[in-house]
Amino acid sequence: MGRPILTALVFTPTLGAIFLGFLPSEVQVLRRAALVFSLVPFLLSLAVLGLFDPARGDFQMVERHAWVPEFGVQYLLGVDGVSLFLVLLTTLLTVLVVLAAFGDVHKRVREYMILMLVLETGMLGTLLALDLILFYVFWEVMLVPMYLLIGVWGGPRRIYAAIKFALYTMFGSLLMLVAILYLASLHRQATGAISFDLLKLYDLSIEPSTQLWLFAAFALAFAIKVPMFPLHTWLPDAHVEAPTGGSVILAGVLLKMGTYGFLRFAWPLFPSAATVAAPYIMGIAVIGILYGALVALVQPDLKKLVAYSSVSHLGFVMLGLAAMNVEGVSGAVFQMLNHGLSTGALFLAVGAIYERRHTRQISDFGGLWKIIPVYSVFFLIAMLSSVGLPGLNGFVGEFLCLLGAFGRDPRFVAFAVFGIVLGALYLMWMYQRVIFGPVTHEENRALADLSPREITIFAPILALVFFMGVYPQPLLTRMEPSITAIVAHVEKRAKSAGPAPIETVTEAKAADPRPARAL
Repeated sequence: MGRPILTALVFTPTLGAIFLGFLPSEVQVLRRAALVFSLVPFLLSLAVLGLFDPARGDFQMVERHAWVPEFGVQYLLGVDGVSLFLVLLTTLLTVLVVLAAFGDVHKRVREYMILMLVLETGMLGTLLALDLILFYVFWEVMLVPMYLLIGVWGGPRRIYAAIKFALYTMFGSLLMLVAILYLASLHRQATGAISFDLLKLYDLSIEPSTQLWLFAAFALAFAIKVPMFPLHTWLPDAHVEAPTGGSVILAGVLLKMGTYGFLRFAWPLFPSAATVAAPYIMGIAVIGILYGALVALVQPDLKKLVAYSSVSHLGFVMLGLAAMNVEGVSGAVFQMLNHGLSTGALFLAVGAIYERRHTRQISDFGGLWKIIPVYSVFFLIAMLSSVGLPGLNGFVGEFLCLLGAFGRDPRFVAFAVFGIVLGALYLMWMYQRVIFGPVTHEENRALADLSPREITIFAPILALVFFMGVYPQPLLTRMEPSITAIVAHVEKRAKSAGPAPIETVTEAKAADPRPARAL
């Protein structure tokens, strides 16, 4: 079984959170201790990267222990090419968010840092869990810290935003839990033993009509988390009201749990249903791309503009995933990383200017290039990364997503490209109004440029933006074997079972309502 490096990676932040609870209330001590305990998982994730064999497409560094053996529940962790870089993204952004909190979190610092570290455990566990019950536990662990981060450290409407976020997420999660239990019962019927082992459930034969119901339950939970249109309405409120660190983690990591869930669970567990649903998901993804871009275009608030841009950009991820070919899925996973970096940088930039001016209204700025040039340059690179400028990371991901989708159905690509044009329009127009032109508000003349601490936060993100844009091969090479294995599995199982016509669900419901009650 080897070294328990994944366990250390997942639970080191929780140990840090416990340690913070016993420290004296001196703010600087709490901040530095939290930074140390966020750096340890980052270093462990680099060790995982070093131990990872890029030639293998299966799960590596697997840790398996009986947890509740009488119910078939295991403590089962593993990493592959899909989760590897999402883990690295999570640990990096957590370090940067903790460092950013040195300047913008001044009340209840201990509690803020504890919640951020517990949230990191939930995110890492979700990405590495290979037992469905363990996955569900970590999935729910993510909910509580983010709910509190929004509700305690958020803006004026923080309670409304936090409750809305929690209700949406919990609704989808409960349906997914029912589907998980039903899936385990199907395994018991087939083998005589109940199991939540994802690797065993991948090989479970399920009737195509049953797959559609189970896929719907999983897909709803993941679609809310992405979020896909029209389930996105919780996102702008959560982003606008959340503190800067919460917005960065929400956009950079938590939204990826939805797209990751489709690829890790919904697609390979229910291949026939995925084949039926793929064209509909591609259509909804295109609607999300265009809707998010059009709404972002008219936003007067910087943070809300970036929030709606997430709806649009994650539509490209879903478009690539639904193509279910190596090019599209590779682009989707790469774009998950790109969005985490570029949108995380944009939220950090918005947070930095808000701390100086205490406003996010675009009309309150203008002419900042001469006043705060370092900030303006960093903001420019983050904006162009989000636009998808060739040579930066966003271009590679969007190109591969569109290439994969074109191989599946060119009609969707014909509409999706307008989202790229609109994205360039609203982001560049926003930047022009904030950074260029005359200084129309005297308060802006006294703004201070980025401090060394803030430059330290932005520098690694922007370095990765250039590296991934110019030389994406090291990442794509490590992803490809795992992605190829998933795509091959879905294609093989879908062909062997035969795709179920979508009418099967309607007919089954009309004939006998019991399948609906079973779920």
